[in-house]
Parts: sequence; C-alpha cells; structure tokens
Amino acid sequence: MIVKKLHEAGVRSEHAYCAAFASIGLTVVSWVTSLKAEPDADIARADRWGLFVGEWAPTFFGLGIALAMYEKHD
Repeated sequence: MIVKKLHEAGVRSEHAYCAAFASIGLTVVSWVTSLKAEPDADIARADRWGLFVGEWAPTFFGLGIALAMYEKHD
C-alpha cells in the first residue's frame, strides 16, 4: 500500500537508490564535520552522528527494491 502510494506520487526506484547513496555520503560528511566541530568532545559522539545517518541507507535501498518490483508488475 505504501509502495503503491509512493509510486502514484511519482517516486521511482531510481529516486530511492539516489537517496540511499546520498545518505552514505552524508554519513561520511556528518562524521567528519562532527569530529572537526568538536575536537575536545569524545569521538563516540561523532560516531553516533555517522551511524544515525548511516542507518537511512538500508531503508532507502529496501524501498528502492520494493519500488522496482512494483514497477515490474505495473
């Protein structure tokens, strides 16, 4: 149902894949930025920011696969 609504709204599998790759890049950027912005802070804080954003990628990849399957059957 969600995949159908997203497809009807114009979201395609390519969009989800692009979002996944962008979130991987954003993970690296947020980790490096967090390290440089707070040099005195614990490195665990920078790791948490990177991991938080990094968890988006599998969701977008899964959504891309679901949309691709829906597009094949459509």
